[in-house]
Amino acid sequence: MSFPNVTDLVATAIEYRQGEIRDNVTKNNAFLRHLEKKGNTKEFSGGTQIFEEISFQANPNANWYSGYDPLPTSAADVISAAAFQIKQAACPVTVSGLEMLQNAGKEKIIDLVEGRLKVAESSMYNLLAQGVYSDGTGNTGKQIVGLDAAIAVTPTNTYGNINRATWAFWANQVRTASATITPATVQTEMNAMWALLIRGKDKPHIAIMDNFWWTTYVASLQAQQRFTESKEADLGFPTIKFMETDCVLDGGVGGFATLKTCYWINTDFFYYRPHSQRNMVPLSPEKRYAINQDAVVQILAWAGNITAAGTQYCGRSISP
Repeated sequence: MSFPNVTDLVATAIEYRQGEIRDNVTKNNAFLRHLEKKGNTKEFSGGTQIFEEISFQANPNANWYSGYDPLPTSAADVISAAAFQIKQAACPVTVSGLEMLQNAGKEKIIDLVEGRLKVAESSMYNLLAQGVYSDGTGNTGKQIVGLDAAIAVTPTNTYGNINRATWAFWANQVRTASATITPATVQTEMNAMWALLIRGKDKPHIAIMDNFWWTTYVASLQAQQRFTESKEADLGFPTIKFMETDCVLDGGVGGFATLKTCYWINTDFFYYRPHSQRNMVPLSPEKRYAINQDAVVQILAWAGNITAAGTQYCGRSISP
């Protein structure tokens, strides 16, 4: 059997590893990991936008009655949908003609492609991890819509095509401390935010902290026992409990967490929505050649967005 050309090899390698690549996308970010664990990673198959149904008010027909009292049956419009654009990301894997000549042996070509593919994978992981914290305006609006828009500093923005200045139910909670938080004040701030986010069984499942919030909260616990969620810690995300919430450090070296910010997220209402045909796959199986260069290329591609169906149960704690 003849050895396949480099472009076919790259495409085959991506296809073979696409399940692993998809899985590692979520493992590379604490927020996406929580959504995956919750079962809120849901592919979609088409359409011009990604829709998430939301319940924006109670049904007014719910009422007390006695005996043969007539029951209200009027139509009640209580369901709508938030709409999110489909965003796209890609990373080309390129091999020049000279590199093919220099790596002419079968094993050498495989090693070359393997190395290039690993770089492409890690680049895509980091691109999406950075997008998790974005407001969706990066790269002229082509970036995914992340937590900076979903859980905004000023929650009167338009998010999911719903104007929060008009529809207050769609706005997140926000608290800015009156002074820089310290180990002596951090838990007071966290208690105040927690109280704003509870409704019956609804509560934040994860609090994503930058280095500042994390180190301040840890310092406040020096004399207390710490509770760690091993599954998150095993994935490289140190976790400490606050009430029933996993407080996760997603800062560190090269982290993208928003500075001096703690995001409180009810993950029941958030979704990671990649397209079923564009979820870390080769952009096309056909050979791709540069028109005016001695090179071949294959493209690792993704399309989708992060969506939400309820942000009023999420909050943002800020330290000056």
